[in-house]
Amino acid sequence: MSNSKGRFGVHGGQYIPETLMNAVIELEEAYNHYKDDPAFNKELTELFNEYAGRPSRLYYAEKMTEDLGGAKIYLKREDLNHTGSHKINNVLGQALLAKKMGKTRLIAETGAGQHGVATATAAALLGMDCVVFMGEEDTKRQALNVYRMRLLGSEVIPVKSGTATLKDAVSEAMREWTSRIDDTHYCLGSVMGPHPFPTIVRDFQSVISREIKQQILEKENRLPDVVMACVGGGSNAIGTFYHFIEDKDVKLIGCEAAGRGIDTFETAATVNTGRLGIFHGMKSYFCQDEYGQIAPVYSISAGLDYPGIGPEHAWLHDIGRADYVPVTDEQAVNAFEYLSRTEGIIPAIESAHAVAHAMEIAPKYSKDKIIVITISGRGDKDCAAIARYRGEDINE
Repeated sequence: MSNSKGRFGVHGGQYIPETLMNAVIELEEAYNHYKDDPAFNKELTELFNEYAGRPSRLYYAEKMTEDLGGAKIYLKREDLNHTGSHKINNVLGQALLAKKMGKTRLIAETGAGQHGVATATAAALLGMDCVVFMGEEDTKRQALNVYRMRLLGSEVIPVKSGTATLKDAVSEAMREWTSRIDDTHYCLGSVMGPHPFPTIVRDFQSVISREIKQQILEKENRLPDVVMACVGGGSNAIGTFYHFIEDKDVKLIGCEAAGRGIDTFETAATVNTGRLGIFHGMKSYFCQDEYGQIAPVYSISAGLDYPGIGPEHAWLHDIGRADYVPVTDEQAVNAFEYLSRTEGIIPAIESAHAVAHAMEIAPKYSKDKIIVITISGRGDKDCAAIARYRGEDINE
């Protein structure tokens, strides 16, 4: 999909200060060495299976299917992984790689806190130090995850600069990495940043689509018609799409956080509202103001309010291989409640964006069609925020 310089069409690349160049070159060389190493892959597969609980279930959502009256709906249950989301897939891979490289310390950025929790978990398991940067605003929205990270032995640093959300946490983590390259690995949580991160994260997350393909063939004896996932930076979505990219009959849909609507300034729907730019070491689409400055973005979901999108997604959009649709807060909250009441599954508010769009399109398909939705995480972390959104007085 990309050439050796980590380009996806015009997107990707390495737009980074000279101080970081050695670190990314070292990382790329180590990754190229270990990705095909049987011993490394055996160790990682054991961690996936024995520790993270893979393969995750592909669940037929019978009640939801009946209620919507259209396509058969399957849910890829990444919410059942250890730590409660897809984030553990990439983190176990990167932490193991960092350990092989002789690093003793992991740093990470986090929005909703799930990537931070996963990184803190892997660091505890592998005996490494861990520091997580989290926007101050997000530490309030996701106080439970802050406690979980500290409980796991990680230091959590609230980032007060900018909008005090995910993009600022990324900036701070990159700044920290430049000063501690010798013993530290930056465990980036999404398919973004400078090459080789978008490729590394995609490869570790592609276990999702590899399993979906195998599982749906066993259950239905054919491939699905639609595969869909929520998109912020885009790691669960690219993991969901990757092994289907060559299957042209499978429609790929990414569901972006439209916040209060794509016609407002309070949105994080990058593909629908953004323009080409360079930020956080990569060329891709970003939400920008008229002067090309990165715009503040908004979503009820702390995990989707990033002002850009991974370069491979930008490329899939450019070539028309994947569709990226906006989903508002209100639609996502409705879907959060709907899946909880219909299937007894409380999804992360991020994942609920994909559920919302499925609720819209499933009735338009005939009953012999199949839709797979990746439930990227579980929604315990969001219950207090959604209750407040609905006007309920709740103490966390």
